[in-house]
Amino acid sequence: SLPQLGEGWLPENPYRTNEAAVKIGTSAFNQNCARCHGLEAISGGIAPDLRKLDNECADKKPNKRDACTADVDAYFLTTIRHGRTRNGAVYMPPFEGILNQEAMWAIKSYLETRREKPF
Repeated sequence: SLPQLGEGWLPENPYRTNEAAVKIGTSAFNQNCARCHGLEAISGGIAPDLRKLDNECADKKPNKRDACTADVDAYFLTTIRHGRTRNGAVYMPPFEGILNQEAMWAIKSYLETRREKPF
């Protein structure tokens, strides 16, 4: 039910505040992310608590908040697409090829509803 985004990866979340995306993102998060990042994005210590993902943006003025949010979107997309490794150990697997762009941005839309510091 989400608008298709095409082949090119978008730099910012196109589904921000989209209720259908939040619903789909909730399901996608629970199926793919919750085992490490915790139910409702509340980490039990294994992986980062994703409610804090864009906390640093909450205290900024609107124009700087938009730039901060765009930076966090880029970080999120890079991480979910390519995963994270440290010293050769995989800390987060890559999800590109497993989840499409629509699913990734839907997960980000869900996470925005779980923010520790709402905008």
